[in-house]
Amino acid sequence: MISPVLTDPPAVGVDLSVRIGSLVLNNPVMPASGCFGPELAPLLACQRLGAVVTKTVFAEARGGNAPHRLSEIPAGMINSVGIPSLGPTGYLKSLHPAYRALGTSVIVSVGGHREGDYAPVVAELGNAADAYELNVSCPNLDADGRDIGSDPSAIMTVVAQTRRETDRPLIVKLPPMVASIAECAGAAEAAGADAVCVSNSLPVLALDERTRRPILGNVVGGLTGPSIKPIVQRLVWQSARAVRIPVVACGGIMTADDALDYMSLGASAVQVGTATFSRPSSMVDIVDELRSRVIANGARGLDELVGAVA
Repeated sequence: MISPVLTDPPAVGVDLSVRIGSLVLNNPVMPASGCFGPELAPLLACQRLGAVVTKTVFAEARGGNAPHRLSEIPAGMINSVGIPSLGPTGYLKSLHPAYRALGTSVIVSVGGHREGDYAPVVAELGNAADAYELNVSCPNLDADGRDIGSDPSAIMTVVAQTRRETDRPLIVKLPPMVASIAECAGAAEAAGADAVCVSNSLPVLALDERTRRPILGNVVGGLTGPSIKPIVQRLVWQSARAVRIPVVACGGIMTADDALDYMSLGASAVQVGTATFSRPSSMVDIVDELRSRVIANGARGLDELVGAVA
């Protein structure tokens, strides 16, 4: 039997809010796309999150990649789910009401194989979302791990086309394997994005030690977990120095200390992924710990707890 989720009110006088464009989140903690669904609602107080980020919606329904899709390795967790999607119509009918019922802001993730795939999906979804996250960086859609987000000019095209279809805030989720994360973040900002998310999982290829064959059915997958945090910290630091829009950090966040580390590097908000697989309450735990840190230090907000890294 699942125990009821406690929904204690936030402490008076503590401000954890974050602004992304016109959207104000009550706190900076949200799930990473693909790592959370409404089915987890009985396990945590979702209304206490800053937002929920949906699984990625594509223009057409898709079933995802061939198995095996998910494995643990010494370096962390790798997955090649391939982002199953019901398409915009199926999402609006079957999934969106469940996300809305969670009681917090809904950020809809949108994906595509080509630059022109994103804007039509956002146009069809309309004002359903409070914000859109443009996933230009998934490493396990194609056999060699290619992504649109490694090309600044392609990023500009995706964002500019999508910007014409909506006035909702746009967050661009960038890949870690790029020539210059600063140029990619700058391209997103120049084209009209309201924030960048840094970053998606790290593209890897893992072998079964017995067969010497790829573990994943798609061969290439995405590495997540604490082991990638130092890699992503560098990318967040570089991105925050390159743009004026908020940077959302995503990569190996397991605790409030991880979140504060990223904030000291310039991040405004964080996304939690792998931690939720072993501890579904991790996001709410992080929110509570951040609030407790603010109170314990006699501060009013998180900005008073983090010192910027030069």
